Amino acid sequence: MNINKFAMKTIQFLPLFMLLILGSCSSVRVANDFDKNVDFTQYKTFAFYKNGIDKVEISDLDKKRILRAIEEQMVAKGFTKSENPDLLVNIFTKSREQVDVNTFNAGWGYGWGWGWNPWMYGGQTSVSRSTEGTLFIDLIDAKKKEMVWQGEGDGNLTKNTEKKEERIKEFVTKILEQYPPKKK
Repeated sequence: MNINKFAMKTIQFLPLFMLLILGSCSSVRVANDFDKNVDFTQYKTFAFYKNGIDKVEISDLDKKRILRAIEEQMVAKGFTKSENPDLLVNIFTKSREQVDVNTFNAGWGYGWGWGWNPWMYGGQTSVSRSTEGTLFIDLIDAKKKEMVWQGEGDGNLTKNTEKKEERIKEFVTKILEQYPPKKK
């Protein structure tokens, strides 16, 4: 009788647990750093820093996706793209493969009823692989040639070309939500 109640409670919370796990996989973690002595209200125009962007080691298609998403966000913030910009926008990327190995053993445990049992043979082992990437967006004062703001976003990447653009937009949007910085 107690086993059924435990099993029912476990089944009730399983969807919530899975939602938390899946939700955490899709999020983008962001951070930023900036020069606290800069007045960010002076910047009204931008352009892409071609020399820096050309060095980024990702496909040209992904570069275009990232630059389109940045341009979209900058224009939405009131900036104008210009040949004589106040800010130069540069990007940098990193990626790494994540391998997770999980083993689950369940059965009758000594004295505790149904649950985890370290002496149980068998069990299930699952291996999952994903690629985690980091996108840096640098904003450089065009006159001084000094970086004034840097935003960074980390999260899982997708190889699905239909979802790639959506994922890139999510990265860029979350990163640029932090610009201009809020001074304390």
